[in-house]
Amino acid sequence: MGDRLMDRTRRINPLLMAAGMLAAAPVFAHAGSDPARDPAKTEVWTPVPASVATPEGGAPSDAIVLFDGKDVSAWEAEQGGRVPWSVADGALTVVPGSKGIRTRQSFCDIQLHVEWRTPVVTAGFEGQDRGNSGIFLQERYELQVLDSDNNPTYANGQAGSIYKQAMPLVNASRAPGQWQAYDIVWKAPRFAKGGGLISPARITVLHNGVLVQDDTVLAGKTEYIGAPSYAPHGCAPLYLQEHDAKVSYRNIWVREL
Repeated sequence: MGDRLMDRTRRINPLLMAAGMLAAAPVFAHAGSDPARDPAKTEVWTPVPASVATPEGGAPSDAIVLFDGKDVSAWEAEQGGRVPWSVADGALTVVPGSKGIRTRQSFCDIQLHVEWRTPVVTAGFEGQDRGNSGIFLQERYELQVLDSDNNPTYANGQAGSIYKQAMPLVNASRAPGQWQAYDIVWKAPRFAKGGGLISPARITVLHNGVLVQDDTVLAGKTEYIGAPSYAPHGCAPLYLQEHDAKVSYRNIWVREL
């Protein structure tokens, strides 16, 4: 950039220079001899960021694949043991009445990708009874999954909400039966040795590529009744909720941050 500017300066009419209209030109001419103006002083070469492959439609090369359409070995039933949900056509689908599932591995700060689909049949179902499920970070903090396409309910309980805490910035829901995606950045809460809260949990969520939670600060764990609050805990599994609806999941992967 500096060389091009000097070349351009030399080609300008010398009358302009004589008139003092190019007083800054000598600065370029002498920049190379001034150590304080050396561009290398602000260049950082190490450490070199690791290379991550990003195949189209696939998980990044440094991700932990939690569900690839077939293998559920990363999961267990809520009470432990075999996953009680069904696997077919590349999807993991809730079996109503079977309870939720959780990962065998525990996580703290993560980037999480989850694709989900609510049932096509909506007749007779409305509000919180239509395609309800949830993604619980660290088993405590719920990002709501719900059919929110033309389905009125309380705003902090619709799809994209941090349940009963933070409504989404917009409703980015697709029609029932269509696959949708959440891309989540989760920063776990920090606790002191004595149990006090050092920093609260924070979450950023893109719903179908649209920002719906922008570094949202959580007031505590999810509560159906009453105000949220914190209790000390460490890293914990991800949990997918069973809520009487045949919600399906696929292409689930996580990157530890």
